[in-house]
This record gives sequence, C-alpha cells and structure tokens, in this order.
Amino acid sequence: MEADPNVLVGHAGSDDAGVYQISDDNALVLTVDFFTPIVDDPYDYGRVAATNSLSDVYAMGARPIAALNIAGFPEKDIPPETLGEILRGGAAVAREAGVAIVGGHTVDDKELKYGLAVIGFVDPGSMVTNAGAVAGDRLVLTKPVGTGVLATALRSERLDEAGIARLIGVMTQLNRSASEIMRRFGAHACTDVTGFGLLGHANNIARESGVTVEIDASAVPLIEGAIDAVNDGQRTGGAGKNMRFLEDDLRIEGDIDEALEHLLVDPQTAGGLLVAVAKDQADAFVEALRPQHPQAAVMGQCLPASDVQLIVR
Repeated sequence: MEADPNVLVGHAGSDDAGVYQISDDNALVLTVDFFTPIVDDPYDYGRVAATNSLSDVYAMGARPIAALNIAGFPEKDIPPETLGEILRGGAAVAREAGVAIVGGHTVDDKELKYGLAVIGFVDPGSMVTNAGAVAGDRLVLTKPVGTGVLATALRSERLDEAGIARLIGVMTQLNRSASEIMRRFGAHACTDVTGFGLLGHANNIARESGVTVEIDASAVPLIEGAIDAVNDGQRTGGAGKNMRFLEDDLRIEGDIDEALEHLLVDPQTAGGLLVAVAKDQADAFVEALRPQHPQAAVMGQCLPASDVQLIVR
C-alpha cells in the first residue's frame, strides 16, 4: 500500500499516538486506549481510564481537544447506573483537561471495559516523538512508579485507605502540565510510561533514537508503599513478561534490590512522562515540574549506542 505523505507518525515505530498533517503548521494527533477496571469505585475507574487515554496525546507534546467514549458493558450482570458513574468519571477528567466528549459507542460485552478515543492538535515543527534523544541527554520521569503492584494489593484487599488515595491520586493526575513544561525546555524525546513498565518504555526511546539508555535505579521515584507491596507478595504477572521481553536488550550492572527490580518493569496505568532533555536543561526542567509533580526526578541518561540498548545500574 502506498504510504500517505501526510502521516508523520504511524504504526511503524512505537510512538504513543499517530500524527496526521493537515496544514503546514497543524497536525492531528490520534490515539485510543481502554482497559478493564483497575480500581473498585466506578467513578474513579472512569477517571483513571480517561487520564490514561489522554496521556498518549500529551506525550507527543500535543493538546487534546475532543474524545469519544468507548465501553464494553455486561448488561445482564452490572446495573446501568454503574456505567453512568464510569462515564461521569471520564467526563470529569475531560472537563479538567479542556477536552470535549462528543459521543461514543458501547457494546454488550462479557467483561467491563472503558476508555477514550482522543484527538488533539500539534504543530508538526514542535511535536515530540520517542525518536529524538541524543547521547548526553538526561532522562526525567515526572511521576513515581508502582501503580501495578499497588493495584494488585488493592484487589487483594492489602491496601489501606491512605494507600488507595495515593494510588488513585497518581493515576488521575493529568500529564498536561508536564507536557507543556517539557515543550518549554525543548524536550528531545518523550513517551508515557504505561503497560511495558519504565524499562520497556525507556527501551523504546533507546531503540527509536539509536542510543543506549542508562537508568540509575536508586534515582527512580516510587509511590510510597510500592516496595512494601512487592515484599508482601503483591507482584504483577505483566512485570515478568516485560522483563523477559527485554532480556536481549538489557544489562544490569551491580546489585539491585529484587523488589526495586520488579518495580522497574511493573506495568503502569496512567503513568508519568519519560522525557529526554539536554543535560544543561535537566535540573531546571525538574524544578519547573516540582510544583505539580513533586517526585519528578532525573533518573537516567542517554549514551552512545553500544552492545545493548538499556543499562540499569
């Protein structure tokens, strides 16, 4: 099939959203994401799912403008009021983001699912992909990791009310401000951290940018209680799959705590942005993030390409 020259970002790489140019200074950013419940409360589930869906647009340095609801709903098993609460939660996040929900579609499904198809705008000259990192860049993570193991603890009824509040707080924090700030600091590359875990998404930057990414494990911000949850046996099957997928691209140097290693590949929901910025901009970038993202941190760097794409120290 002949390639469309207006497709600036498509499925060939591993970017977070597609980009279709409509004029010299404007392009559409398109993405879709939905998943099964990760928290018990339907309103919070809607908020988390909507936040997660919008994140792919923010990762491209774009501004989301409109969205469509997507839901699979087991009509015989769950009352319609539950779907109403899920949609209400999604709408609340959309309003916060300045995004219009203009419609949607539901189907009768055996398993509950919800998310958004999102469209945004970006200037093609300022969009951020995962392919622009260069050797010498520093890597900044805007949110702490650990949502996967804490959600597992929640399902196992091993998470107290304070822990639930922390988990939902992280997963419902929009990446809007982080996206705006990274553009001001001339971000070279970005991806949001979701199902492949921190190392999986860092590996995408390494591969697409032609660099080796080095992660300082001790500098990775963690949600309070995440280490304890892993040590309590609240582990995710997805973490093991992520680590196996990375085995040919990853070298671990030195001794890393087993629980911390698990969190580095823990699948995230509505995680933060992983941003590559110039070395001389990194500290100022983090300081600019801190009012909205108090755990933002420089936790890695980009090196010239080597025999592996990813090094963890």
